[in-house]
Amino acid sequence: MSEIYELNLRYGMNPHQKQAKLTNGGKPLPIRVLNGEPGFINLLDALNAFQLVRELRKATGLPAAASFKHVSPAGAAVYSPLTPELAKAYFVDGMELSELATAYARARGADRMSSFGDAAALSDIVDVPTAKLLKREVSDLVVAPGYTEEALAILKEKKGGKFLILEIDPDYVPDPIETRTVFGLTMQQERNDAAIDDSVFETIVTENKELPESAKRDLLVALVTLKYTQSNSICYALDGQTIGIGAGQQSRIHCTRLAGDKADRWYLRQHPTALNMKFRPGLSRAEQNNAIDLWLEDVLTPVEQKSWEQCFEEVPPRLTPEEKREWLKGLKNVSYGSDAFLPFRDNLDRASRSGVKYVIQAGSSLRDEEVVKAANEYGMVMVYSGVRLFHH
Repeated sequence: MSEIYELNLRYGMNPHQKQAKLTNGGKPLPIRVLNGEPGFINLLDALNAFQLVRELRKATGLPAAASFKHVSPAGAAVYSPLTPELAKAYFVDGMELSELATAYARARGADRMSSFGDAAALSDIVDVPTAKLLKREVSDLVVAPGYTEEALAILKEKKGGKFLILEIDPDYVPDPIETRTVFGLTMQQERNDAAIDDSVFETIVTENKELPESAKRDLLVALVTLKYTQSNSICYALDGQTIGIGAGQQSRIHCTRLAGDKADRWYLRQHPTALNMKFRPGLSRAEQNNAIDLWLEDVLTPVEQKSWEQCFEEVPPRLTPEEKREWLKGLKNVSYGSDAFLPFRDNLDRASRSGVKYVIQAGSSLRDEEVVKAANEYGMVMVYSGVRLFHH
């Protein structure tokens, strides 16, 4: 990687914030622009997202991907084969997918509404199947440790040649002390280099202590994701990917509800009615996503209803609340992570409704006994990681 010491940006967080640039204290930058022109938020997303996928790769040994929006992940995943139902729900059925492309399909499919216009991060060198998948999605940038020649050529055609492509040194190690300027004042701290690995599973505090390898993988996915999610944050994970993330809420139970509602919607999108919808010809994937999302609403206004019906050749039947609850009974063995301790049992009460079986949290709450009791009542396995992962 050629040495670059300063990178001028389009603008800061907003267009009126000028004089934006990236530097590294007089040292070479570990990142370079292969195509496009980055902005301030682009780099915030790219640098956070790449750290996430690099750590997931290290923690699991599997290719990893993340879909970032506004400095929090909309989804993150490691490679795990897709079922036919998931492939259809993710709009990738019939596509040739490598392991890396599959990881990105999972990361983006976790919350397709939130992933619209995302920053995509990949842990491995981008191959042709991954480039083809990226090219067809509405996305603002990609960051990865490298690209094959053919993959790079494919991506350079995206967005009329303006798609932002970033290459980053996978072996870059920042200084141990990081600084931040807020309101003209500079703060500093040690960088959060807490290792997320199998050592976090040493303290199981529930009566049920059966923690299969699949659950360990999913808990690692949840915990590494939380490390780069705006706090307070909660993450539900299953089958090697996030299925619901609650970020940046002031109350932990609100994080749990938000993430749980997203997990429920993720599973409801795999309902046969959703998979077999007959959309009007010419309707884009984004519009199809919106139509499926509205289908999940219990009540629409007359104007919404009319607009929604126009999306289809055949208007699909809406699920009743009872039908939704019955379908959601199939959502099982979900892993749940918290970036800090759980202060009340209400978090587990809500999590249980979305199939949560495995829980990892920091521990050391004043109500630990109450929370452990709740986990035991639901037959959950709960682990104390012993590490808080606030991220702001």
